[in-house]
Amino acid sequence: MTGTMDLLPGKSRRTLLAAAGGALMLVMPGAFAQDVTAPPAENGATNEIQQFCTNIADAARDQRYLLQRKDLETLQASVDERIATLEKRRAEYEDWLKRRNDFLKQAELGLVDIYKTMKPDAAAGKLEMVRPEIAAAIVMKLPARQSSLILSEMSDEKAAVLTNIISSASDPNTSKEPS
Repeated sequence: MTGTMDLLPGKSRRTLLAAAGGALMLVMPGAFAQDVTAPPAENGATNEIQQFCTNIADAARDQRYLLQRKDLETLQASVDERIATLEKRRAEYEDWLKRRNDFLKQAELGLVDIYKTMKPDAAAGKLEMVRPEIAAAIVMKLPARQSSLILSEMSDEKAAVLTNIISSASDPNTSKEPS
């Protein structure tokens, strides 16, 4: 090739050499590449991240507060609904309790009247079969003379139980509420 190059005028020879060098650079790209390292992106990225977080912090806080408020409103509505249900049930219970107490008063008065008209020995036999608390309540409502006759007709054990119940009911130190 040296022989052919000598035949070319000077300007053409330089052009051909430049073209050959350029072709060589295209074939071997790493041969003439420079080692250029990019500046670390950490400082710039960190600043951008920090700036982004700072910019959205208020909006994120507001959104969090809105979500918490919505949750609290939902919970408040649930609590209000439960309170309404409890109030309704309480009213139903109070109505039932009033009707029950009215019935018991009527029944108690009628029951006391029944035992008032009974003979003491018959009343004693019937009261021995009833729960002691009920028997004691009936005996307390009867006139004292009739109560004493009925207790004298009862067995000693039953009369003692009724007497203990009646005496504890009239004791001011006895609690009215069961514990």
